[in-house]
Parts: sequence; structure tokens; C-alpha cells
Amino acid sequence: MAECIAVVNAGSSSIKFALFDDGPDLPQLFAGQLEQIGVAPRLTVTDPAGERVLENEWDPKEIDHRAGASIILKTAIGLLGGKPIAGVGHRVVHGGTSFTAPVIVTNEVIASLKGLCPLAPLHQPHNLVAMEAIRTAAPHIEQVACFDTAFHQAQPPIAQAFALPRELSDSGVKRYGFHGLSYEFVSGRLRELDPDMADKRIIVAHLGNGASLCAIHHGRSVASTMGFTALDGLVMGTRCGAIDPGVLIYLMDERGMDARKLEALLYKQSGLLGVSGISSDMRTLRASEEPEAREAIDLFVYRITREIGSLAAALGGLDGLVFTGGIGQRDVKTRSEVVGGCTWLGAALDEASNGKGEMRIEASGSRLPIWVLPTDEERVIARSTAALVAA
Repeated sequence: MAECIAVVNAGSSSIKFALFDDGPDLPQLFAGQLEQIGVAPRLTVTDPAGERVLENEWDPKEIDHRAGASIILKTAIGLLGGKPIAGVGHRVVHGGTSFTAPVIVTNEVIASLKGLCPLAPLHQPHNLVAMEAIRTAAPHIEQVACFDTAFHQAQPPIAQAFALPRELSDSGVKRYGFHGLSYEFVSGRLRELDPDMADKRIIVAHLGNGASLCAIHHGRSVASTMGFTALDGLVMGTRCGAIDPGVLIYLMDERGMDARKLEALLYKQSGLLGVSGISSDMRTLRASEEPEAREAIDLFVYRITREIGSLAAALGGLDGLVFTGGIGQRDVKTRSEVVGGCTWLGAALDEASNGKGEMRIEASGSRLPIWVLPTDEERVIARSTAALVAA
């Protein structure tokens, strides 16, 4: 009987999953999401055509991430109708310096990854809880950890360095970069669609509740806006992005904020939510007539266009721009505003193509090709999982 590959992507308040047939091209069988964990847990599963095949809700007191992972495993087994699961792949946000490629999950791997939880407090603990829950419920199923930081390990040392005492740098305090699974997929997809463009100097904009940019040359990461943690760089849904470290010292001295209060401020209370005072959701802000909503959007776009200039300098020029992620793929106005800030690079948008959500949205006279490519982190994880469990 043919086997299947399951993929689990555990976030701060949701767990996404997908099921793939472990055959040529890994056709997707089902995709689902358990969302609003701790608030109003709700599971939705769809088939490849996007049709809903299952829905369920629970009392929030009944479901945490550990229980949610067990529910997803049981749901997957039921959906597969007896087909065995060959392996479960997990997105893990931070791999540190030790994990630069996908690995089989062991107790030792989990222990090592727990040591990195302070570097990704919104995501890493939930990634590991899902692994542990599945090991308890189905210890016979091999699991694979795939890392968001791994794609960026190809960056030159100077792009990863902070100007700190060498002892700190040697201990692992450096720029890691994130969203690597998304960048890996988009880079590979671009190579399929336009092989000549794939080896040129490209900036990919992964724009969503978490947002970053990556400079890519010859399919390899050259520089990224995210750094030691997933806080750095662009304005995000609830994260502040780049900030003068002196602000943090000021808040400690003058506002009496300790590490946990700073963590809550920077990860959960800032970004689009903090600036607007309305919402972290771009759709809500676009629909609002409040000036604070417009200010939040303007700052979001300004930081993107400014950092595109920085990454273009790191690349020594720019040959193409790609939008991906929830906002990058779906928000017509954000793409228009970002490209409008990049005219000095020779970028020009075809507003009709952009409005229709086409794959290529540059104007005929644009020096830069501009792509809109949906990302598929789950497929990248499935490929790596299938390769490792078959080895």
C-alpha cells in the first residue's frame, strides 16, 4: 500500500498541516488548519480542489498545542483510510548554528532545539510540543525537522556578523535569517518558470503577519532583513522590526520594563497593531478610514522599499523582484505602493495585471521583471521528509 507524508507547521495560535502521497511529485491529498487555539479552537480540512471535507470546534479549555497535535494526527489517520504515514515533517523556526539541513527527530535533537526557544519564543516551543505529542502518540512514525534558518547558512560571514566582541559572535550571536523554507520554494519555483532569471540577482519579499526580504543570487541567500531573531527588519503584524537598541535601554531605565515586558511589547504589541491601535490585519487596515491605519500601512511600505534598496546594494544591483506571502500574494495595493517606491531601480508596474493577480505584473517598459508567486513551505518540508525517511 502506498505511503503518505504528513507536514505540521505549528504557530503561536494555530497548527497547519498537509498530507501528501509519497509518490512522484508528492501530490497533495488534504490540507487543514486548527486555528484560534486558546480562544475558539476550530479545525478545517480541505481537499486539493479547496472543498471542505471536515470541520470541528472545541471548547478553548480543552485544546492546547499538545492536544491539537494529537487531534491532527488522529484526523490525518482517519482521512487516509488505512494508508500508512511514512513520516511527519515539521517546520522549525530556529536551527541555530548546529542545524543547517533537515534532520530525523530524536530525543537529543529535541533537547538541542529547546535551547533555542529564547531566540524564537512565539514559534519554537510550539514546534517542539507538536513533535513531542506525535512521538508519544505514534512513536513508530519517523519525524523530520526542517529549519527556517537553514537556507540562509549560505550567506557570506560578513552578512551574518554583528559588530560585537568576538567572544559573543563565536558563541552564536549572529544574523541567521528566517522564512528560509518559503525562500527555498520560491527560488526553486522561479527556476522552473524562468531558468535564466533564477541565477540572477533577485529580491523576494515574503510579506505577511511575519515579513522579511531576502536577497538571492544563483539561488542562494546573500542577505536577509531578519537577524538573530525573527524580530528584526520590516514592520510586521505585531512585531516592530528594526529598532535602535538604545530604545530598549531607555524603556528599562525610564519605564521600568523587564525582559518579559519588552518581549511582549516587541513581539505582540507593536508593528501594524501598535502603530494603528486598530488591528494587525492588513485587510482591516485597508478598510479603515482612521488616519492611524494609513500611517501604519505607510510605515510598513516605507520600510520595505528602504530595505529593498539595502539588499540591492548587497547584491550589487537588482535583476528581479518577487512578491510572496499572504500580503505579498493577495494585497494589490501593497504591491503597487512598494513598486512605486522602487522606480529608481527601473521597476514599473502594470496596474491591470497587478489588479488581476497575474503571475507577471511589470509594465512593458519595466527594467525589472516583477513576479507574484504563491509560496508552499509545506511542499518543501514534504520533499525533505520523504527523502530522509526513505534513506
